[in-house]
Amino acid sequence: MKIETKRGNPGPLGARVYNGIVNFAYTAQTEDCGVVLYRRADQGEIARIAFPAGERLGDIHYMAVTGVDTENTLYCFYEGDREYTDRHGASYYGRRPYGKEETGQVKKAVLTAGDYAWGEDSNPCIPYENAVCYCMHVRGFTRHSSSGVQARGTFQGVVEKLPYLKQMGITTVELQPVYEFDEKAAEDRTQEDARFLNPGGGRTAAKLNYWGYTRGYYYSPKQAYAYADDPVVEFKDMVRAFHRNGMEVILQFYFTKDVPEREISDILRYWVQEYHIDGFHLKGERIPLTLLTQDAALAAVKIWYYSFPASAQRTDTGRTDTGKRRFAEYGDDYLTDMRRFLKGDEGLLSAALYYMRNNPADVGKINYFTNYDGFTLWDMVSYERKHNESNGEENKDGTDNNYSWNCGMEGRTRKKAVNRLRLRQMKNAMCLLFLSQATPLLFMGDEFGNTQQGNNNPYCQDNETTWLDWKNLERNQELYTFIRTLISLRQGHPILHMERELRLMDYISCGYPDLSYHGEAPWKPCTENYSRQVGIMLCGKYARTDRGKEDGFFYLAVNMHWERHVFTLPKLAKGENWRLLLHTGEEEEKISEGKKAAKEELLADSEAYTVNISPRSIYIFIGE
Repeated sequence: MKIETKRGNPGPLGARVYNGIVNFAYTAQTEDCGVVLYRRADQGEIARIAFPAGERLGDIHYMAVTGVDTENTLYCFYEGDREYTDRHGASYYGRRPYGKEETGQVKKAVLTAGDYAWGEDSNPCIPYENAVCYCMHVRGFTRHSSSGVQARGTFQGVVEKLPYLKQMGITTVELQPVYEFDEKAAEDRTQEDARFLNPGGGRTAAKLNYWGYTRGYYYSPKQAYAYADDPVVEFKDMVRAFHRNGMEVILQFYFTKDVPEREISDILRYWVQEYHIDGFHLKGERIPLTLLTQDAALAAVKIWYYSFPASAQRTDTGRTDTGKRRFAEYGDDYLTDMRRFLKGDEGLLSAALYYMRNNPADVGKINYFTNYDGFTLWDMVSYERKHNESNGEENKDGTDNNYSWNCGMEGRTRKKAVNRLRLRQMKNAMCLLFLSQATPLLFMGDEFGNTQQGNNNPYCQDNETTWLDWKNLERNQELYTFIRTLISLRQGHPILHMERELRLMDYISCGYPDLSYHGEAPWKPCTENYSRQVGIMLCGKYARTDRGKEDGFFYLAVNMHWERHVFTLPKLAKGENWRLLLHTGEEEEKISEGKKAAKEELLADSEAYTVNISPRSIYIFIGE
């Protein structure tokens, strides 16, 4: 069939196939531009087709082309003597080993015309109060030889680990950039790119871009993250697998200042329509929040950002048609103050109590102790200083404000007392996280003590620094089991994850407020600057379990002081007693998942309910 041109359409940009006809649309300020077609088999040029002079809308050139063998043809655009990658391409050809691509290489795009059998796939639509989030780098999650998967470092590798995530109780997975991007950062990248690639500053010489926070090719899944030849199909298979298991997929998108605001909306729409994505974590400084909150096509998906304007928090824009919150604030405020409280800094108790109950009505809140930038959970209790020498920037990159404590010795040690303290502090952090009302988020590997050897800015590390060593799952089984127990506890008791913020009032006249604070004596909290201990009681009468019954009472004895403190617990109703459910104290009991503690402590003294709380520990009691 002969290749011919006919009148096309100015949008969408890029190439789209309709009934065998390919519509090309491209933005250029010159008249000398067009499309280059290549044979897929040998990369030989088939034709060079100029955009017709009359087919132009502003700077958008467009045309329709017939007679193209779409299954076996690749393309790029040209201006004058130079060829350019179509940044709107749906996929790019070639099995490129990760990190081996030359900077500035023109990518030939694929003309895709096939449909995908989604079947009855649907968005799980998990409310923020029921969500447990897990942030991961697709390559780093399974690239290590210890991962035990066949398709290491790929979308398929994530699918192979999906049973592990489901068993943990994860409901929502957040993926660092998975759209196509150049793995080698250009030396002339903008200051904005440099700040996200290297948040702590320092030199910006070209090096590996492991994270992907640079301008990307936003319509295509990353080819180097695919195990098979077709990243589009493999990525869709992954999303469908998550949905079949009742789990959500949230994508990070980093937009540079030169990406038009209208196009950001188009990009998000494309991923919702084409890939059934459940939500987005947006990064960058020119995000058109007002536009996005009013976009009807995005009305059912979650959007995460640093903060949202008041207009976005109104009920008519901030919730889906099913009444669920759409937006969530995602920032380091929780991390900063809760890390300081954890290590025993003075004057942080009031802030910790605020963050533990903070749960806005119309905007969700994502809480975390660690994330991709900064120390891992293990490093947070093992290092006080960053150790980024391997980044090649004389340890000048990365933040100096880690709010961490090494428990007495920098880095790895064989001292049992130090290692026991570190384990206790990691458990304490996870108790604080999963017993806070808003949505908790784990960074990959924290559940089994992953370490980056003190590197708090591994943006250029594609090696064992950033790859999860799954052998740590066996080495740190106690931490992993403890976190799974916490997740199960949270999910099994609605009073621990309410839809709306607790009010510290007895508004149902049951004799107890929904949330109350206590000191070492009941009903007498001490929140002075020197105080590092508090009792927190949650009344389950304000929540109903999935069986329609009232939830139980919980009492959290939190002691971040380096000395012991004696707490007297509040009295319960006649016939009810406190039972020690879980604790992080020095004489740690082995808590088996789904079973009671090997040695239960039932506090049956109706006069006292007095307990001795170990230094730097948290005790969780349940009333029954």
